[in-house]
Amino acid sequence: MAEQETKSQSVLGSMKPSRAIVKLAVPATLALLAKAVYNIVDTAYIGMLHSDIALTAVGVTLPLLLIMVSIENIFAAGAAVLAGRQLGAKDENGASRTVTSVIGLSILIGVVLCVGGIAIMEPLLRAFGASDASLPLAKDYAFWMFIAALANLPAQSMNCAARAESSVKISSIAVITGALLNVALDPVFMFDWGLGLGVQGASLATTVSQFVTFGILAWFYLSGRSVIRVGLRFFRPTWDMIRTVTLIGIPTAVIQICLSVASSLTNIAAAPLPQADEIIAAYGVVQRLILIGCYVVMGFMQGYQPVASYAFGARDEERFHQSVCFALKGALLLTVLVEAVYIAFAAPLIGLFNRNPVIIGYGRSLLISQVALYPAFGLCYMMTITYQTIGASGYGLFLSMIRQGLFYVPFILTLPRVMGVRGICASQPAADVLVCLFSIRPMKRTASRNMAAAQDSMRSLH
Repeated sequence: MAEQETKSQSVLGSMKPSRAIVKLAVPATLALLAKAVYNIVDTAYIGMLHSDIALTAVGVTLPLLLIMVSIENIFAAGAAVLAGRQLGAKDENGASRTVTSVIGLSILIGVVLCVGGIAIMEPLLRAFGASDASLPLAKDYAFWMFIAALANLPAQSMNCAARAESSVKISSIAVITGALLNVALDPVFMFDWGLGLGVQGASLATTVSQFVTFGILAWFYLSGRSVIRVGLRFFRPTWDMIRTVTLIGIPTAVIQICLSVASSLTNIAAAPLPQADEIIAAYGVVQRLILIGCYVVMGFMQGYQPVASYAFGARDEERFHQSVCFALKGALLLTVLVEAVYIAFAAPLIGLFNRNPVIIGYGRSLLISQVALYPAFGLCYMMTITYQTIGASGYGLFLSMIRQGLFYVPFILTLPRVMGVRGICASQPAADVLVCLFSIRPMKRTASRNMAAAQDSMRSLH
């Protein structure tokens, strides 16, 4: 463990910030892209069932998935930042208490989500746009999603803790192994030559794979190979710790909640339109493609956050500001690249999941509209992570809400009524225009104030 601790301190504390961020970001991004395989592969295999209703059913479960991811992120992201600060301050026991307590709480919350979600599954799916035709298949898919919460929540907490101590290798191994297993199990569980479970088989294969990911991460921590130790003696949740972790993690969770709300409202807005099932099916595919773009940016931010948190905890203001500048440039560059790829290959990408020309047509328009001003997402997400790191959670919360919350919701509630499906396509670009026009300058001013306050705080502690 001493060797691992020395390696962690070298990467987080002395390696050039840009190099350290890239070193941590590459495996984190690969792991997140592998995680996207869980949803992409399910969607692709379900497309092979040649049932537009099956694709629609999976599409209406996406808000549920995003809600569960948001709950995961409240504790996981908060624990990663707090543990990173504690490691930077050389408080390894404090980091171990934080992570162990969060893992224990995650297990409890996973049980509550599983039982509660299954109990009210039908009204939830109805609220997210499930029709009479798609509801039975949506319930089949959602059931195993709720079972997976038992593994997903604690696994995400351990995954974030591994990033906080720069143990990205085990994190990548765990997630990629689960993703590859999902690719192998999907056809076996779904098609007639295997178990023949159809849509339910896709969800079951994903759940089995996610339990394997949880098992790998649990082995890593329980075997004593980590800097951060996990054990019953470190399980000491206090109100102050829970409050701190929650305040740090809420902005990241709110981003996912806003995505979920935006997704469900879009499904609801599409429901009264002609060819509603085709529009919802297309939007479900688009959202899964958008998740890949999000994961590229999030993976980069997962490389940035532990470096910035460690520098902030160590009161190394120069290193902290170097990390911030590099992360901002990287986030904007990555979102421009994602935008270019999706606009150039929109129709072929949709065609990978469904050959229906109507769904491809709707999907192409929806995908282009979702990424037309995608750098607005990169800017908001980068600043949200930064404010989490320095403890300015109030402004981080505001940033996490504006793009697909405060700005998107009014448009999706009004434009489709006036413009039909074109209104759905116009809603995201309209929201992004407002982000660019009314938020960037205030964001920069607030950034300067908070960074200055953080700098004064650092200096006062020297």
